[in-house]
Amino acid sequence: MRIERDSMGEVGVPDDAYYGASTQRAVDNFPISKLRFGRRFIWALGLQKAESARANLDLGLIDADVADAIRRAAAQVMDGTLDDHFVLDVFQTGSGTSTNMNVNEVIANRASELLGGDRGSKLVHPNDHVNASQSSNDVIPTAIHVAAVGALNEDLLPALDRLAEALEAKAEAFDDVIKSGRTHLMDATPVRLGQEFGGYAAQVRKSAERVRSSLPDLLELALGGTAVGTGINAPPGFAAATIAGMAERSGFGFVEAPNHFEAQGAKDAVVAASGALKATAAALFKIANDIRWLGSGPRTAIAEINLPSLQPGSSIMPGKVNPVMSEMMMQVAAQVMGNDTAITWGGANGNFELNVMMPVMAHNLLESVDLLANASDVFRTKCVEGITANEERATELLERNVIIITALVPRIGYDLSAKVAKRAFEEGRGVREVALEMGVLPEDELNAALDLYPMTEGGITG
Repeated sequence: MRIERDSMGEVGVPDDAYYGASTQRAVDNFPISKLRFGRRFIWALGLQKAESARANLDLGLIDADVADAIRRAAAQVMDGTLDDHFVLDVFQTGSGTSTNMNVNEVIANRASELLGGDRGSKLVHPNDHVNASQSSNDVIPTAIHVAAVGALNEDLLPALDRLAEALEAKAEAFDDVIKSGRTHLMDATPVRLGQEFGGYAAQVRKSAERVRSSLPDLLELALGGTAVGTGINAPPGFAAATIAGMAERSGFGFVEAPNHFEAQGAKDAVVAASGALKATAAALFKIANDIRWLGSGPRTAIAEINLPSLQPGSSIMPGKVNPVMSEMMMQVAAQVMGNDTAITWGGANGNFELNVMMPVMAHNLLESVDLLANASDVFRTKCVEGITANEERATELLERNVIIITALVPRIGYDLSAKVAKRAFEEGRGVREVALEMGVLPEDELNAALDLYPMTEGGITG
């Protein structure tokens, strides 16, 4: 152990740790969950500290050698070299001050080493140098937005686009497979299997659009508001210069928030982004659940599609194979919905000039992005791309579907159509056979009206 000091006195810190006294106090104070901030969030903090050092140098607040050492150390934070030194629990001080000090101390100690000093020497000071012109109260909300923008653009949106493309390919491949539609889980008029998969693809495309619509607000960064939004201790031009550097280095169009009181006191942009993720989760749940039901059986249920066989489905029933990819996606969706509930409640708890539930909001938002991105790719490669149509089964079920009588309603009326349907159902016969026997229409007109493919195109058949 080595002894480090902060404003509260001396603290023993592991010799090999780059963090210091403030971080160690938080380690001791918050042994809660073993949940840690992920790579994206640490990257965002490193980016912010690197560009802050450059701006502080240009403003004459820190020396060139200190700024260079901070930037070099921050680059190692960005690339993951120092990840083992970010040791704090997600459940901590609501402002994330502990995590801001964690990154300040890691960068300060590594920068001190780069200048020839020892860890704990404060040759580069965590507050005076690394945190210059900043406060935890604008650093953490900035990091949340930066991390979310990176994760949404580079992970989730590409994964959703790939999933939509796979579903669109299946929609095209299955376009000539006519099957029973279902509403209320009951037989309805015919659809094409390709139409169903086209609907799923459209759901995913619209989900991606909703996610993209959350990005403009996330591009607004709180940096520059410091403690309460007034910008105390941040010189004019600091935030603009730092954010411009962050935008150039990351490739994302970050801008300074037009109102720092909104940016720090509220987390509405995070709540809105989480809402888009929740809507995406709901869409993916519906798709995965439909695919699970369409593949159910395979001998005694719907079985209109064949799902890839991935693993044995039972420890006791030989030959059983389960829709495990759908079940995985449904569980991911449930987790994202739960995350959104915590984020929503966290967003409601902005008190005056600061939200004090930011760490859990950050963790949940980024976890939701990771879960949806990973699940979308796995569901695509291990399920969707391997689905085949069971056209024979689809035809068999459709032939037993009395609801095709709906196509006769414009010609013979609802009441007579209902009589035909009821008799066909009670006698276990086809609608076409019963209608012909009852003489409701001439045979050629009846056959034209009951042509299945036109029923899937809308309008009046025949």
